Amino acid sequence: MSDARNTSADDSGFTTRLVALVRKETRQMLRDRSNLMVGLLLPVVLILLFGYGLSFDVRDAPVALVIQDRSETVSELVSGLRGSPYLDPVDVQTMEEASRMLVDGKVDAIVQIPGDFASRQVKGGAQVQLVLNGVDSTTAQTLEAYVQGAIATAMARQADRGGGMATGTVTLMTRTWFNEEGNSRWYLVPGLVVLIMTLVGAFLSSLLIAREWERGTLEALFVTPVRPLELVLAKLAPYIIIGLIDLAMCIIAAVVLFAVPIRGSLVAIVLVSFLYLLVSLLVGLLISGVTRNQFAASQVALLASFMPALMLSGFVFDLRNIPLAVRIVAEILPATHFMGVIKTLFLAGTDWGLVARNSAILLGYIVVLTFLTRRTLRKRLG
Repeated sequence: MSDARNTSADDSGFTTRLVALVRKETRQMLRDRSNLMVGLLLPVVLILLFGYGLSFDVRDAPVALVIQDRSETVSELVSGLRGSPYLDPVDVQTMEEASRMLVDGKVDAIVQIPGDFASRQVKGGAQVQLVLNGVDSTTAQTLEAYVQGAIATAMARQADRGGGMATGTVTLMTRTWFNEEGNSRWYLVPGLVVLIMTLVGAFLSSLLIAREWERGTLEALFVTPVRPLELVLAKLAPYIIIGLIDLAMCIIAAVVLFAVPIRGSLVAIVLVSFLYLLVSLLVGLLISGVTRNQFAASQVALLASFMPALMLSGFVFDLRNIPLAVRIVAEILPATHFMGVIKTLFLAGTDWGLVARNSAILLGYIVVLTFLTRRTLRKRLG
């Protein structure tokens, strides 16, 4: 009888203690906003990024049309290209102009219809030249299939009507620029520079001010004449050296290990990379100054810098294939502008207009982030 009562009392005590501990841990979890952010916000961000931001589809791809034959047969062929939902043809007068557009990234391909197309078609076979931007080998292969399909559809429609296209064939002659071998490493390795600069910059520097706050060492600055700008520069200096060393390793690995060509100016690559490194470092310092907690700072840096740089900068796929709202967010990210110029400098050559435009954007981010970081530190220290 006594044993039964003791067992009942122990079970009741176990339940009471367990409920009390669960309540305590629940309250502690609710007070710890960083854990809540990781547990609730991170899945939402991943769902939205992978659901809306990740797309390997190619739609409305800009294609330059160089038409040197204005016959009725060619009109039928061009109508087939214009009727494709995957292509967005743009009329261009000369091949030289189309080539400049391809180098500048304004079009993804060039379709050239020669002046003797109709006559060769009647004699048994004509050729259409397709020049592809091979920087993204996957997109280039997809575009080639779409153009081939559009031409085949136009030929079949003409044959059904008994027109001239039924008397001969059309051969698509394909050339690939910037990545002749279709090597995916040539596309991915330059993008790794962006990810590494983001990781070294934003992620590591996000711990700096937060670590000082947690250790209490920033309190010593209260009685010194140090200014926020001086503190920012002092915090950035060592990590700039690390970032430049990492950049050198990336360039050496790209050339030596992966045989990626550098067709643009090495000086331009270093200059733009340095500007982006400063942006990443300032982002990390701003996060660190706001959160004042190393764990929270690292999670915010992961969500606000590295993940968007991985998913929304154009590292994996063409940003024109994602929804407009996500594309607007991508255009706000500094990594998007750096990604575009670094791939162009590696594979296409030096487009100084593109370099100047993206460098100006990165400089704008540097000014704004420096101001915000100073304000954050002044607010904390003042």
